[in-house]
This record gives sequence, C-alpha cells and structure tokens, in this order.
Amino acid sequence: MGIFNSLVAGMSDFINMLYKLTDSIGIPNYGLAIILLTVIIKMLLYPLTKKQMLSMRSMQQLQPKIKELQNKYKGKDQQQIMQQKTMELYKEHNINPMAGCLPLLIQMPILIALYRALYNFKYLNTAHANFLWVPNLSNVDPWVILPILAGASTYLQSKLTTTTSDPTQQIMLYTMPLFIGYISYKMPAGLALYWVVFNLVGAIQQYYINKHDVGLEGGVVGK
Repeated sequence: MGIFNSLVAGMSDFINMLYKLTDSIGIPNYGLAIILLTVIIKMLLYPLTKKQMLSMRSMQQLQPKIKELQNKYKGKDQQQIMQQKTMELYKEHNINPMAGCLPLLIQMPILIALYRALYNFKYLNTAHANFLWVPNLSNVDPWVILPILAGASTYLQSKLTTTTSDPTQQIMLYTMPLFIGYISYKMPAGLALYWVVFNLVGAIQQYYINKHDVGLEGGVVGK
C-alpha cells in the first residue's frame, strides 16, 4: 500500500505541476492539466501501444489460418496439438499473443491512482477546478456529457482495432463502450475527461500506425 499511496501522491503533485504550467501561460485550469497529463502518459506508453496494435492486427490477419487449425484438430484429444500448432504459427510470424495485455496492466494502476487522487484532491485554486460545463472535476459530470463521450470514444477506438467478424469481438465492440460510459457516470469527471482524451489520442496513434506500418499481408509485422 505504501508504494500505491506514493503513486497517488505523485499523481496529485504532477497534476498540480501541470496546473502551474497552465497558469504560467495565462490559462489556469485543472481540466487542461488533466489533458496534458493524458497526452504525456499516452506518449510514454506509445512504444508498448504500437506493439500492442501491430500484434492485434497481425493476429486478426492470422485468423483464417487459426480457423483452419481449429477445424483440423477439433477433436477433444487433439486440443493440445492444436494449441501447439497455434503457438508455432505465432512464433513463425513473430507475434506475441500476450503483447496486448501489457499496456492494460500498466494503465490500470494509473487509472486507479488518478481516481484516488481526484477523489480527495487538494486544489491549489478551487476556482480553476472546473472544466467547461463541469463545476468541479472531482465530482461527477452533472450533464453526463463526458460519460457519453467516454463511451463513444471507446467505441471509436475499438472499431479501429476490430476488423474481424469474431462473435466475441463483436460483442465486446458494443458492450465495452456501455460499460465504460456507466463507470464514467459514477466516477469523478476528471477521470472521464482523462479516458476521453486517452481514447482520442489512441485513435490518432492507431490511424498513424495503419498508415505507416503494414501487417502480415505485406510480409512484415511492424517496422
């Protein structure tokens, strides 16, 4: 708990530092500080995010071959062989199926620390704790606009990375935005703002990666 409390305290200090930055340029606002925090975190996570996105896209491109293996080794006594052949296929194309989990594992402590920091945040100036229509970023959005944007941006981000007709992925495409929207409705508005900006920056990064990197069809997993 000591390490986590230090992370929460560090998050609070960093937000106040970014707030001072907005103050120094004449637009003091904690909402802008959270936006800057989000962009900085997203940039720091970009190498892992890029690896995750390329891995997911390559795995999607391998789905026809994986389906062939599943049909070929569909007997109960052949499941181990099927799993072995699938892992060999991943290895052949230099794909790590666990690559998509690492950014999420890193992101979760950040989200929890930000939630804890905002819940009892010590603002240097409470007059600047608002953001547009939100009176206080430590409270829920009274107009429920940020939760709606959080759900919509989650759908956009998922849509950019979901290119198969796999039933599970299609279900997640529609259920995850609803879940995120509901959670954002219950959480401090500052956390919802963080999630919206995080998704929008992620969508921009995904577009950039799609334009500048090719997948298995081009013979390369990523540059």
